[in-house]
Amino acid sequence: MNQIFRPYLGRFVVVFIDDILIYSRDEFEHSEHLRIMLQTLRDNKLLAKFSKCEFNLKVLELTRKPSRNVSEVCIFLGLADYYRRFVKGFSMIATPMTCLLQKDVKFEWSEKCKQSFEQLKVLLTEAPVLFWMCFLQEGKVIAYACRQLKPHEKNYPTHDLELAAIVFALKIWRHHLYSEKCHIFTDHKT
Repeated sequence: MNQIFRPYLGRFVVVFIDDILIYSRDEFEHSEHLRIMLQTLRDNKLLAKFSKCEFNLKVLELTRKPSRNVSEVCIFLGLADYYRRFVKGFSMIATPMTCLLQKDVKFEWSEKCKQSFEQLKVLLTEAPVLFWMCFLQEGKVIAYACRQLKPHEKNYPTHDLELAAIVFALKIWRHHLYSEKCHIFTDHKT
């Protein structure tokens, strides 16, 4: 997704895994951005499911209803688990819900489950500031990496943050990069 939408990233689109967010200053500009994105999807033989799309939103909100069965708990925890390393005490917070996944346990959405769900939802929507890096070889993703900003880094200007991200990426992927020629691309955007 990042590869095919590269020309538009940071200009009017944000892509996260298979989610696409298009932002614009006004409705006319938005309709043009939407046309470009749909054409890009079509050109790359990708589909957008209309029933999962929302258009012309003035404000973006994360709404998620409490789980009604084991399957929905699995889906929510699967999503939340993707971010677990950025949530302090994740496993303790999620324990009431993970207990519902055990064999021979009757599904009962208790007050503790509700509190666990709401707390995780808040922690996930108040996302920490992260470095995101992508390691590509011949246009294909080899690895992704990210880490939370340190307290003093939150005051860095953009160019210093990008340089810190590059240094971090070179350190963690050094075993792939030793004695290899590589190119580093950055969009120099916040």
